[in-house]
Amino acid sequence: MNKHVIVIGGGVAGLEVAGQLSNMGIEVSLIEKEPKTGGHLNKWYKLFPDRRNSSEVQSYLARIVHNNRIKLLTNTTIEKFKKGRGHFYVTTNNGEVLNADAVIVATGFDLFKSARKEEYGYGIYDNVITSADLEEKFQKGDIILKNGAVPETIGIIHCVGSRDEKVGNFYCSKLCCVTAVKQAIEIREFLPDSKVFCFYMDMRMGGAFYEELYREAQEKWGVSFIRGKVSEASETIDNKLTIKVEDTLAGRPLKMKLDMLVLMAGMEMSEGGVRVAGIGGLKTGENRFFAAVDNHTGSNRSNIEGIFYAGTCTAPMNITETISHARAAVVEVIDYLKDGK
Repeated sequence: MNKHVIVIGGGVAGLEVAGQLSNMGIEVSLIEKEPKTGGHLNKWYKLFPDRRNSSEVQSYLARIVHNNRIKLLTNTTIEKFKKGRGHFYVTTNNGEVLNADAVIVATGFDLFKSARKEEYGYGIYDNVITSADLEEKFQKGDIILKNGAVPETIGIIHCVGSRDEKVGNFYCSKLCCVTAVKQAIEIREFLPDSKVFCFYMDMRMGGAFYEELYREAQEKWGVSFIRGKVSEASETIDNKLTIKVEDTLAGRPLKMKLDMLVLMAGMEMSEGGVRVAGIGGLKTGENRFFAAVDNHTGSNRSNIEGIFYAGTCTAPMNITETISHARAAVVEVIDYLKDGK
């Protein structure tokens, strides 16, 4: 096809879309706001549930951009966006105007800003970190405290920024539970003498081999799971962290001292996605992610003909689901272009 498609976002979904389209002979302009492609995957250590090294998937995606049908535009954002006579005209921050036959939005997600939950002390206490911070520690190979000491007791708080009326996020981010389980195991691998506690509301392990990983964390690695919501964290004079939590299964309050606290940050619509929605007149749903025309039969289609969605800009997804959703978007685009639109 002598066609041109603009893909907005160079994360997992955007790269997969660009690769599949280019393999079909379609010219692609891939717009990425960061200096390099890959998105959140670049900062990930190992992947659940099999805990394979993230570099394997990174290598697969990195090969995609080495294609002469893909024009990669990094450090680039969209300033203007309009449709006219079946074509889309996109103006970038560099002043370039791109003309395309279709557009795929793959702007991904942002992690919830944990500092908004002040009661947990992120950004206030040295040894309160997020799940993303912990992944960076895994990559560096050193899980140490701010003072250089090795932590002996680590707490993990689930659902930070998800299922939370106070921050306006009523939905489940779907992947926090399994991420917590994966990270709990990895902490024990790095620090065999440590004790790890997970504080959860409900364990939602809805994926292939997720439940098995959960059982492994308990039976093989001795991770303790406490059903209860942490109400607050504070710091003692010796830089220990004290948390208060209600153990709802035991029916009693708990007060614990920890060396490190890890916050499982939920997923939100990315700031870039919000911006694209405003510029392009694209509808968002109650969860503030992009709203598809039909959740069952049209999850890739937007409210504007010729604009399609791929990946986590529509809802929380794991990498497997993201790649599948991206491939489905390609099918939708091909059908649209074949109709001569």
